[in-house]
Amino acid sequence: MSENQVLTTVSDHIGILTLNRPEVMNAFSDTMRGQLLAQLEQFAADRSVRCIVITGAGRAFCAGGDIASMAKLQDADSTEVLEQRMALGSQVVQLLRRMPQPIIAAVNGAAAGAGANLALSCDFRLGSDKALFSESFVKIGLVPDWGGFFFLSRLVGTAKAMELMMTGDRIRAEEALRLGLLNQVHPLESFWEDTLNFARTLATGPAETLARIKEGVYLGASASLEQALAYEYRAQKAAFLSDDAREGMRAFLDKRAPEFRETSGKNSES
Repeated sequence: MSENQVLTTVSDHIGILTLNRPEVMNAFSDTMRGQLLAQLEQFAADRSVRCIVITGAGRAFCAGGDIASMAKLQDADSTEVLEQRMALGSQVVQLLRRMPQPIIAAVNGAAAGAGANLALSCDFRLGSDKALFSESFVKIGLVPDWGGFFFLSRLVGTAKAMELMMTGDRIRAEEALRLGLLNQVHPLESFWEDTLNFARTLATGPAETLARIKEGVYLGASASLEQALAYEYRAQKAAFLSDDAREGMRAFLDKRAPEFRETSGKNSES
């Protein structure tokens, strides 16, 4: 088994993470979980990486958990390793939400079980026309994890989430787009270049402003109007005198494209 189960490249300020077990449709192993968390932690601390893309090697995004491995744990009548695996999954999805950079799930093919919920925990989901989603846990007698109850219910509503989780039905790309599971769908032939073009748009944007927007959108989804207005007040006040806002306004007045500066270190407080 390859030890490089998460491949990493950085280009044009875009960090690309590729789940790399194509022989099992990129099903999670313990090694893959650990490598994914470790690499995300590195990217979170490196603000020269201004956008992150997560995708899968081969024809799948991620098939979820390795069922053969789980069956061995059942034979041992133990949940200890299961608990460790769930803790890692929890750390990954919480980190994705906290990271200041925009994060894109490039769903090139099947995203099932924990793989589907990894995609749902990202800020954007772009799919090829071969993408499909399945909350497949029920097919093996399990309940969703990796934040599925949280993310899916918010994206599609409780009734549809209940249906998808209780049936484990497959949702193909166009239906996933209609339901809001995908932001965009592109032909498989141009999917990767289309994804990179979208990522470049984000990577060349005002990084601190995008970080504040990300925080504000997620806060607004659960906060009161009063809390959202208070956040807007703090965030706008912090953004107004920033280098990016000065550049953006001057570029607008000069009728040219803005050139937002690179940032380093952690995101400033808003």
